[in-house]
Amino acid sequence: MLNYLRGEIYRMLHRTSMYGYFPGFAAGYFLLVFIRIGASASDQMLLDAQTLFMLLPAIVGGYFFAALYTDDLQARNLGTLIGFGISRTKIVLAKLILTALFSAAVLALLPLLMFASFAILGVIPTADILGSGYIWALKALLEIVAFSALAATVVYGLQRATVGIVAYLLLALGIVSQLIGALLDWDLISSLVPGLSTHLMSGISLRVLTGILTQGPVLLPLLEYLIYVAFAAALSI
Repeated sequence: MLNYLRGEIYRMLHRTSMYGYFPGFAAGYFLLVFIRIGASASDQMLLDAQTLFMLLPAIVGGYFFAALYTDDLQARNLGTLIGFGISRTKIVLAKLILTALFSAAVLALLPLLMFASFAILGVIPTADILGSGYIWALKALLEIVAFSALAATVVYGLQRATVGIVAYLLLALGIVSQLIGALLDWDLISSLVPGLSTHLMSGISLRVLTGILTQGPVLLPLLEYLIYVAFAAALSI
C-alpha cells in the first residue's frame, strides 16, 4: 500500500493541470478581493471567508476527486492494480488518505491567501479572522473527504467516471442535502422523527464547526461523521 501511495503522490505532483488550476483560482480570488475592496472592511472579511470556504468542497475537492478517483477508471487501471496484488480495501483507503492529504495541503494555504490578498490591498486581517479561516477550512476538509467517500460508491458501482464526478458535485454544492433535507423536514416525517436533517453530512460538519467555535460537544458529530465515511468505504470495497 505504501508503494501505491508513493506512486499516486508522484503522479499527482507531476500532474501539470494542478499547477494551472490552483494558481488560477488564487489569481481569481485576488481579483475578486480587489474589485470588492472598496466595500470591504475588516468586519466583512469573515463573511467573505465563509462564502469562499462554502465553495471549497466543490472547487478543491472536485479537482482532487476527478484526479484521484476517475483517472484510474478512465485508464482502466483498477483491474491491473488488483491483479498486481493490491486489494480493493487498500485502493479505497488509499484514495481517502490521498484526498485528505492533498486537500489539507491546499486548504492550509487558503487562509494565508485570504490574509495576503487583503493585506496587499491595505486591509490587515486580525488573528481571529485568520483563525476562523482555518476552522472553516477544517469544515471544508471534513466535507471533501466525506463527499469523496460517498461519491466513490457511484464511481465503483457504476464504473462511470462522469456520473461519479456529477454525483460528487451534487453533494459538494449541497444540492443533495437540500433535497433530502426538504424531504426529512416534511411535516409527515418531522412529526414522527424530528431533527433528521441535522444528521445529514452538511449538518454534521456544521455541528463539528459549532462545537469547535463554542468549545461545545464534538464527539457525537465526529462519531456520526466516521460512521458515514466507514459505511461509504465499506460499500465501495
